[in-house]
Amino acid sequence: MTTQSVRPATPGPGADAQRAAAPSQRVVAQARFEIGTLLRNGEQLLVSLILPAMVLLGLRATSTPSLGTGDRIDLAVPGVLALSVISSAFTSQAIATGFDRRYGVLRYLGVTPLGRSGLVAAKVLATLAVLALQVLLLGGLGLGLGWTPALAGVLPAVLFVIVGTWAFVALALLVGGTLRAEAVLALANLLWVLFLALGGVILPRSQLPDAWAGPAALLPSAALGDGLRSALVDGSLNGPALLVVLGWAGLATLLAARLFRFDD
Repeated sequence: MTTQSVRPATPGPGADAQRAAAPSQRVVAQARFEIGTLLRNGEQLLVSLILPAMVLLGLRATSTPSLGTGDRIDLAVPGVLALSVISSAFTSQAIATGFDRRYGVLRYLGVTPLGRSGLVAAKVLATLAVLALQVLLLGGLGLGLGWTPALAGVLPAVLFVIVGTWAFVALALLVGGTLRAEAVLALANLLWVLFLALGGVILPRSQLPDAWAGPAALLPSAALGDGLRSALVDGSLNGPALLVVLGWAGLATLLAARLFRFDD
């Protein structure tokens, strides 16, 4: 009897397609999907872009509420940009995460090569991409209404947008990853209204009631609003506000990593 040597199997033409993509490619692919989902969702576009634009137009057309001393449009635009960060990074992401959990989307994503860290990275990238579009549109609207930002504060403003996105996405994952979808929907919308009215976002803390202005400085919304106003009105970096936003980002990230559940 003759013994035939056994050759190793040659991969078929579809073998490469069955291999998992590189981590960066997986994150980018998921981020692209998240961007498409955000842009196709009418409710999220309403909260993220249309309502901030309406707030900006309303502030420009009226003299109330008072935004403090200085050109009104110069004070209004940084607050509206802060509101857009909260809308996209927190409200939209919390609601999307809560309902993705309910319908089992996150459970399936959690066992794919993307993993939990890849999912979080993709959500942050997607939010930053949508925010870049928001900043261009709202900034362009502000310029058309007479806004003159301090050019020296552009880099500090970009820093606050990035750190603020991190903080509010982490808070969104904490809320959306621990509560039931109905509770997430109610809480995310309620917090959006409270941030708008009392969170130091549109109204600077100097215009809030005296008893509330001090404690409000510790809120991530007020710190983001203060930081963007310092950057785009005064051209300076607001160090204390940056520390507050970083503190919330770190705390929310730790809590979300510990408490986040893929199942509803």
